[in-house]
Amino acid sequence: MAGHGTEEHPHGADRLCEAGDRVYSRAVRRGRVSRLDAEPVPCLLDLALLHPDPDDMAWLVPTSPQEVMTRLLHGLYDEVSASRQRMGSAVAAFEWYAGLGGPAPGTVAGEGVAIRVLDGASRIQAALDEATEACTTEVLTVQPGGIRREHELSEGLHRALALRGRGVRMRDLYNHVARHGQGLLNYLELMGDAVEARTLDEVIDRLILFDRTVAFIPANADRTMALELRHPALVGYLGTVFERLWRLAAPLTAPLPDTRIDGVSHREQSIAALLAEGHQDAVIAERLGISVRTCRAHIARLSETLGAASRTQLGVRIAQVGLDVPLGADAVQPSGSTIPERPMR
Repeated sequence: MAGHGTEEHPHGADRLCEAGDRVYSRAVRRGRVSRLDAEPVPCLLDLALLHPDPDDMAWLVPTSPQEVMTRLLHGLYDEVSASRQRMGSAVAAFEWYAGLGGPAPGTVAGEGVAIRVLDGASRIQAALDEATEACTTEVLTVQPGGIRREHELSEGLHRALALRGRGVRMRDLYNHVARHGQGLLNYLELMGDAVEARTLDEVIDRLILFDRTVAFIPANADRTMALELRHPALVGYLGTVFERLWRLAAPLTAPLPDTRIDGVSHREQSIAALLAEGHQDAVIAERLGISVRTCRAHIARLSETLGAASRTQLGVRIAQVGLDVPLGADAVQPSGSTIPERPMR
């Protein structure tokens, strides 16, 4: 954000300078600060954390922390959405290039080093084992889908145990629905402090990132092919996407945030936001890691709660009560609130 304090204070509202932190904290505690006290920290005005007191222009009053938090979450959500779209475009582009043919990998010096197509489960497994052996510091993974089955968790258990034995830290992202799987809870208990897990309503497709140097992503829908990426720019980009998602995610040990409306569950609120975007039931179910049947049951309960007699009316009611914004991208209503009314969009 441009302003007269930008050059001296090049930071955002989520990481204030020391002087800005002191002045804003004082303003929140006291309800206002004098303009004279705020002169050394013009960043607070640039970031709209302080604004003039309409009753006395010699004083500045703080923007409420709740409003600042909402503004930051909106920005993060937009950034993550844009990152997901860009990553999908990048993968599609490189899949197209990979299909152009050319010499087989290894026939030309350096061929296949930055991007390598792995065809078949055995080749993917071998590449993952190789990357596991070389890993020394951290592994980041995104695991989409629903409840993790025991055999899915046991497939990579030997790699996880080997990493834990070398002191490698692991961070895993799952859909919220994965919280209900006993297999995942058993796995995390076995791994102890070596693994930290968080969950989101939606995550990107599967991703495994070793030491910020090599990444693996699916190369087709049924995951019988994968891309091994070692290009620093691509790997760095995927690391940034992971960190943005991680900041938005809820720790597995923490309860999910309250929804905005009594009678609407966290999952139903996520479904409402996706319905508002125009997605069909099957797409919504896939993105949230649940079955289509479960998704439709949630939609039926949502319709009943909002008093909608049809899918068209449900869409109108979702917009009226503000459920068309994903949870976390807007301010959360306090627990116990009733359905707010606002003009139809």
